[in-house]
Amino acid sequence: MDLTPYVDNLRHELAVAADAGGDEARALAERLTAPLESATRLTLLNALSAAMGEVTRELAPGSVDVRLRGLDPEFVVTPPPVPEPFQEAAPAPVAAPAAPAPPSPAADADDGTMARINFRLPAHLKARAEDAATAEGLSVNAWLVRAVSTALDGAERVSPPGRGKESGGRGFTGWVR
Repeated sequence: MDLTPYVDNLRHELAVAADAGGDEARALAERLTAPLESATRLTLLNALSAAMGEVTRELAPGSVDVRLRGLDPEFVVTPPPVPEPFQEAAPAPVAAPAAPAPPSPAADADDGTMARINFRLPAHLKARAEDAATAEGLSVNAWLVRAVSTALDGAERVSPPGRGKESGGRGFTGWVR
């Protein structure tokens, strides 16, 4: 991005303002424009860096960086990573197939849209999730998407011991010595 037109515009505006003050003000404005050019460029770079910081916060985990090449800034955009679709391993053989639940129309409609949620984790779970994602070479977001997908679609529902079909719904209560 070439900052020269913006610096020249500021120089022109200063000259126009000085013209209203007469010859003495015009001479002062001419003496000030050369030293103010570098300060103007630096101020514009600071404003651009702050703006790209705000864009980066909205784009997270993507980013926009401002790099300086000579006198001109250059923007480097890093888009957010696209989560990889979860590929389940071959399912284990099942002795008796369970009756499938009726599919919901929303569950089958994978139109590729994304939804954003705020997810709060205790610090120790966050650290464990980050470690697990790193170990598998995934971003934390991709790892969480896969974990939720596995929990909702791929995992068999297991009842706690002493409950459900295996025990015939019987439970025990009382005291033991």
